[in-house]
Amino acid sequence: MNTLSPSQLNNEWLETDGLGGFASGTVGGWRSRRYHGLFIPAVQPPSGRAVMLAGVEARLSTGMGEIALSAHRYAPGVTPPDGVSHLVGFSAEPWPTWTWRLPDGREVTQELFLPRDRAMVCLRWRLSTGAGELTVRPFLAMRDSHSIHHENGDFRMAAEVSGERLSWHPYASLPAITSLTNATYRDDPLWYRNFLLEEERARGFDATEDLASPGVLTWQLGDGEAVWLIAADGLAGTADLGRSTARVTAGRLAQAELKRRRELGGPLERAADAYLVRRGKGMTVIAGYPWFTDWGRDTFIAIRGLCLAADRWDDARAIVTEWAGAVSEGMLPNRFVEAGDAPEFNAVDAALWYVIAVHEFLEQGALLRRRLPAAERERLLAAVDAILDGFARGTRYNIMADTDGLLRAGVPGVQLTWMDAKVGDWVVTPRIGKPVEIQALWINALRIGAARDDRWARMHGRATASFREKFWDEERGYLVDVVDNGHRAGETDRACRPNQIFAIGGLPFPVLEGPRARQVVDLVEARLWTPLGLRSLAPGEPGYTPRYEGGPLERDGAYHQGTVWPWLAGPFVEAWIRVRGSTPEAKAEARARFVAPLMAHLNEAGLGHVSEIADADAPHTPRGCPFQAWSVGELLRLMRATEVEAKAKAKASTRRRAKAGSAS
Repeated sequence: MNTLSPSQLNNEWLETDGLGGFASGTVGGWRSRRYHGLFIPAVQPPSGRAVMLAGVEARLSTGMGEIALSAHRYAPGVTPPDGVSHLVGFSAEPWPTWTWRLPDGREVTQELFLPRDRAMVCLRWRLSTGAGELTVRPFLAMRDSHSIHHENGDFRMAAEVSGERLSWHPYASLPAITSLTNATYRDDPLWYRNFLLEEERARGFDATEDLASPGVLTWQLGDGEAVWLIAADGLAGTADLGRSTARVTAGRLAQAELKRRRELGGPLERAADAYLVRRGKGMTVIAGYPWFTDWGRDTFIAIRGLCLAADRWDDARAIVTEWAGAVSEGMLPNRFVEAGDAPEFNAVDAALWYVIAVHEFLEQGALLRRRLPAAERERLLAAVDAILDGFARGTRYNIMADTDGLLRAGVPGVQLTWMDAKVGDWVVTPRIGKPVEIQALWINALRIGAARDDRWARMHGRATASFREKFWDEERGYLVDVVDNGHRAGETDRACRPNQIFAIGGLPFPVLEGPRARQVVDLVEARLWTPLGLRSLAPGEPGYTPRYEGGPLERDGAYHQGTVWPWLAGPFVEAWIRVRGSTPEAKAEARARFVAPLMAHLNEAGLGHVSEIADADAPHTPRGCPFQAWSVGELLRLMRATEVEAKAKAKASTRRRAKAGSAS
């Protein structure tokens, strides 16, 4: 009876709470990652995530027998119970909803949603007609999201029950689970052993897990819907569990959340919402789910699409303001500091992307006639000045403006650019010297600074001239990847990589124009473009790796050696349009040729989202994080950049056809 294909069953869904917490799993119901779970709050928002409720085993009993409403994989590869044989539908909109069809034609649905700004999950089950008894066994992990749980004697199974309130506190190191439910509860402590996490096994990690099941919840579905609201003591949302009954509370939260999501706009805008989370009194961007937190480089690239293209100017304001006070010696940390940790400043480009983000934020504010308080505007501009000053004078990791105006950067053993894979002491793509996209960012930042200070105008002119002289490879007809490679004057890294596209697209001001720009774009399209974005290295180049698979060593070695990156579609398509004069026709063609395949990808892998990476060779299997902020952000930016012109052309074509029809 199952109508979903194996690939559809392995697709993944995502729900987020706006605080860094989330829920995620496969459509089929089994957990394939250690990061899958139904309740994974951020204990130290927006990080410190803990897998609390890993999953459930659900069964429905009727007069015609019992059917499973869940499925789990156990080692060595068995899948009891058979929870997919009656599964006939799944929808990720407005939130994950599963539908099973009973032998008598009745249907039972399960919904799961996370209310915004609450560390909480709501589960609801409904039977279309008649009666049935639903039993649910919770599977608790109560562990850090990066870890694996195994049976042990310290796990406390005891439950506290008071009316509709039900709670467990298995480990003192984590908050207690507090829930509100209209179920009856029976203690029946059991350990379920050897859950198989297939994605972990494929990635070369420990792939079996034990989960604790302290008891059984039971509902009579003929009496109405089954509701289970789950929160964690001390985190946002627990107060909601004391205000009314489970059904009333769930209904109120669902109504408010549905209204909020509808107001966000279309599916891409709703996807973008998942990455924007609170940090302190401000906002930040989660780089990707399920394992990334907030990172500097990713944040400043992503907010141009997630916020500015999505008409969320106030959220962009909260983010750029939050980061303005983090400038140190001209640099921004590549991640926020957690308790007890030291800042990580291992990114030459994070601060430069911040300058771009602030510039575009202020530009959009001017267009929208949104005025910032003078003190806040000065705070942002002071951060921009501090970055330019720090880079011009020189800062960490040998980052400084050279006599040719270009920006040099790098020391052995440290990865500074976005191509940042490192295994032990092995930096896979060191790119020490003057990387091409860093110069494009630097020259753009200088031009932005020049609007307020002539000294940056002089350096901008010198750097631009040096770039055009030193990066063009006449023999190969494109821009080299690194000049003064290894800080050795005149030595270049001629690898054909996508970084050169930033000289033409992806930034406010192109550095390369004219026939050479067209030549670069055509070459990048021919050698690097795939339906899911740009390869990180062209086929045939030394080190090219066709597939991103194997253990950590193999995967990190392939990360930037051919692996496809969807976020690079943004700068590529923008460059492709620019070299064609930015005409409505070019934009409409780009939308059809390049944007449409990325939109189709929203229906695979991480549903409604865009993956982090994909294999370099066909069929370009999606890999890495199935939900990636800058991938979604750049697609949203592209959709907005081509939307108006594409619609205008379609309307004009319709008018022409109508006119031709009337003339005939």
